[in-house]
Amino acid sequence: MDYQEQVERLAELIKEHENVYVLTGAGISTDSGIPDFRSPGTGLWEKVDPIAVSSVDVLHENPRLFYEAGFSRFAKISAAEPNRGHTILAQLEEKGYIKGLVTQNIDGLHVKAGSKNVWEVHGHLRTGYCLGCKKKYPFEELVQQVELKRIPPVCHNCYSMLRPDVVLFGDPMPTFFFELQHRIQVECDFMLVVGSSLVVYPVAELPRLADSISIINRQPTDYDPKAEVVIREGISDTLGDLLQQLE
Repeated sequence: MDYQEQVERLAELIKEHENVYVLTGAGISTDSGIPDFRSPGTGLWEKVDPIAVSSVDVLHENPRLFYEAGFSRFAKISAAEPNRGHTILAQLEEKGYIKGLVTQNIDGLHVKAGSKNVWEVHGHLRTGYCLGCKKKYPFEELVQQVELKRIPPVCHNCYSMLRPDVVLFGDPMPTFFFELQHRIQVECDFMLVVGSSLVVYPVAELPRLADSISIINRQPTDYDPKAEVVIREGISDTLGDLLQQLE
């Protein structure tokens, strides 16, 4: 199938199924200026070892390293704005084509773009919290303290360290993730994977729980042989063409 035929087939599949879920990864946010993790030459993880600067162990054992070496990436991500791809997925949900959206991204851009039924399985950068009294803070509070060289940032209430509301390497998945797995297994008859290499577990297990899948991603994935449609073109443009086909 050529590209146009692939998009037409994908639109047919979405129309044919009742409980369509989308799973997004870092690839959908590259048009918002956020580098993905694994693309050759540009991937974030080619430049820095995230476990060396952004793990829960580093946060506790060397908070200065965490906040001086790893935190600036979080601050940049939190300032990003949704791109056309995020907006189109929100429109597809509003029009009833998508039942829900699962994202590996911490950038919050699906929520900013207007998606309603969103599971941010690796957390988000809207808030942080105190490791002592668990008080929640706007993420901007952490950014401001770090910019003022108050490292690590601390709680105004009990003076314990603050941390971002994201799932770091070494953190457990949020409790709702296991409910989500059950929901996908019982309900999802079609999953569209967008911009994910499907190598980070346990999230990469989710497509296996769906009845059928299709993939929009620049790089090949291990799931490609199982997918009904695989499109390796730009995500925003592909989703724009898909929306046209559905209207």
